[in-house]
Amino acid sequence: MSETRPVLSHFGVFCRDLDAMVAYYSEVFGMTMTDRGQGHTMPFTIAFMSSVPDQHHQLALASGRGANDPSTVMQISFKVKNLDGLREIQGRAQARQAPALRALNHGNALSIYFSDIEDNTVEVYLDTPWYVSQPHADPLDLSRPDEELWMETEAMCRRDPSFMTVEEWQRKFSEA
Repeated sequence: MSETRPVLSHFGVFCRDLDAMVAYYSEVFGMTMTDRGQGHTMPFTIAFMSSVPDQHHQLALASGRGANDPSTVMQISFKVKNLDGLREIQGRAQARQAPALRALNHGNALSIYFSDIEDNTVEVYLDTPWYVSQPHADPLDLSRPDEELWMETEAMCRRDPSFMTVEEWQRKFSEA
């Protein structure tokens, strides 16, 4: 493959109720609407949302999803920096009674999953310093102390035959 690889930068989702979805992603994820308007070449309204000032948008929410149309989104993923960030989003999701809320330990990441108000699956995750083959999912109890969660995750990863550090995995990825 060429030395120039595209890097995924944002994600777009068609919505049933654009205003409700903008409010949801603002409240649960602290995103800010950076622009909103009717497309000149697209027959729908788009709300652009971001969590950081150096990206105009990370999420584009667009009108146009029919009232009875199912979600075609496998998942929309957000990354946090630490376990407290994961717990904070879990608390916000619980406060909004988010359906299908669950926490999973993937070995390479600690994640929570839930459905947004239009039944799109949302993941919030934290990377770990370890790699194990995916998919991998064990239950995760975020009420436990950080030290216990990290020790348990490392032990679980080291028992897996595919275990390596993230640095090792990244080196292999770069050489491929």
